[in-house]
Amino acid sequence: MAVMSPVSDPVPGSSTAFGPLAFQLVLLRRMADYQPVLVEEALRELGTDRTAMREANRRWQAIIRSPRQRGAGTRYRSVLGPPESTGERRVGELAFEASLWPVPLWPDLRFEVLAAPGGAVWNEWLVRAPGTPGPEPRAVADLRPWSCTVDEVARAFAPVRPMEGTAPGRWQLAFGGRGDGPGDERGGEYVADFTWGLLQQVTRR
Repeated sequence: MAVMSPVSDPVPGSSTAFGPLAFQLVLLRRMADYQPVLVEEALRELGTDRTAMREANRRWQAIIRSPRQRGAGTRYRSVLGPPESTGERRVGELAFEASLWPVPLWPDLRFEVLAAPGGAVWNEWLVRAPGTPGPEPRAVADLRPWSCTVDEVARAFAPVRPMEGTAPGRWQLAFGGRGDGPGDERGGEYVADFTWGLLQQVTRR
């Protein structure tokens, strides 16, 4: 994790704009349930605290529930500005518009929003930035918190079994361990928990 210089919006409050900084606090709010120490470090680097994080999350919930909201795609553009890039992404037989925004907390990642024709959002999560080499985990011991995205774990430990997450913005993958790392992983089944597409923890079932 590395933090760039402060972004456009100040620490969230009742009279400030909701922009990239506040959005990062929303991402951290869900991650705090899994990785409170990493979240505290991120908040210090951002120059803010848990009070601001909770306020950002409260305001975000108000934004997404507002009857004046014109759709998730419009919401992200109003909060994050124009996307860094857009392109077509195919998932099976379906074609989506993929919009990517930088996330200063994780310079090697992008926040991706997949929108179906007509603008309905199908998925929204963190992915590796195009052209940026990602990790190549060989064993469960290599799966450290915040090190991998959903796609990276799925490729490294295929075949995997997607599972329903415990809350919005959360995903789980079940997969078999390997015996090529520290400890005896052979024959075990593991579950990886993700928040906004970023790995939070791995547990053995």
